[in-house]
Amino acid sequence: MVKRARLIYNPTSGREEMKKRLPDILNRLERGGIETSCHATIGEGDATLAAATAIERGFDMIIAAGGDGTLNEVINGMAEQEHRPALGILPVGTTNDFARAVGIPKNWEAACDIIIRQHSRVIDIGKVNEKYFINIAGGGSMTELTYEVPSRLKTMVGQLAYYMKGLEKLPRLRPIELDIRSEEYSVNGQFMLFLISNSNSVGGFEKLAPMATLDDGLLDVILLKKCNLADFVKLVTLALRGEHLNDSHFVTFQTKHVEVSSKDYTQLNLDGEFGGTLPCSFSVLPKHISVLVDETGTYSYNMKKHRDHHEHAEHADTHTEACDGDNKDELQDLEDREHDEQMK
Repeated sequence: MVKRARLIYNPTSGREEMKKRLPDILNRLERGGIETSCHATIGEGDATLAAATAIERGFDMIIAAGGDGTLNEVINGMAEQEHRPALGILPVGTTNDFARAVGIPKNWEAACDIIIRQHSRVIDIGKVNEKYFINIAGGGSMTELTYEVPSRLKTMVGQLAYYMKGLEKLPRLRPIELDIRSEEYSVNGQFMLFLISNSNSVGGFEKLAPMATLDDGLLDVILLKKCNLADFVKLVTLALRGEHLNDSHFVTFQTKHVEVSSKDYTQLNLDGEFGGTLPCSFSVLPKHISVLVDETGTYSYNMKKHRDHHEHAEHADTHTEACDGDNKDELQDLEDREHDEQMK
């Protein structure tokens, strides 16, 4: 049976990769039995409106093509609708944390094939005040860099743009006073940042919130207490390796609802985009969105295998170039190629 899909894409995502691949993507989806029409976003909030309109027009599925920001806007257009069609994802953005979390490859052919097979997983999403997020919410100096990087710079140099901005911000790091209230944990104090995660993939790393699961009905909260610059760099390194949970600077807990406020002006990051300012009320909407995923688990397995291999090499003091931050795209491409071989 032919399905009708609305493809909502950001023409500037991922070095404008989507514009180059669009005819091939449409052809592959059509041959797979998915009749697809397109909407190219033209500015902030446009993908939200396009997603809501697609539901009103009765499309069988919505496909979000872009990075985490495009996906966040699409989710915001779907979240409050009574009928929510399945969501397909083409991760062609600079950052694609959520796609990594559910095992969707950057390789456009493999990602299209996942949509064509229509195997879905029903997942939770987060709500903050009157907005929604699918992967991560947070605040603090370092969380601001994802939406401070100019779109044109992201298009030109990709992931490297974030590292450039991060290095620029390091000397200006400052703690913020937070008041955090939940049934499980409450505190008032000074923190470098707070993260509220729905998945285990944050910033391309899968060990920052290792207990997070997309369908457990819980949000994972991570707090980093006040520290100096040298300690901050060391602690972030620990967190990216998954070795932070026992460090006294970190507080972690799971909850269905948490209130966060501050006397300081604190911006909120939602899936890598500016989401307003504190105070905010965060809650989880259990099993709210159906996402089309790889039922074989092949890509997720290959990602883990490569990551374990490179981490072992690091601990053995072996220089592995693909593990460098600036070369994460090379590792991604390697994972995609291996996925393609196994899918043939």
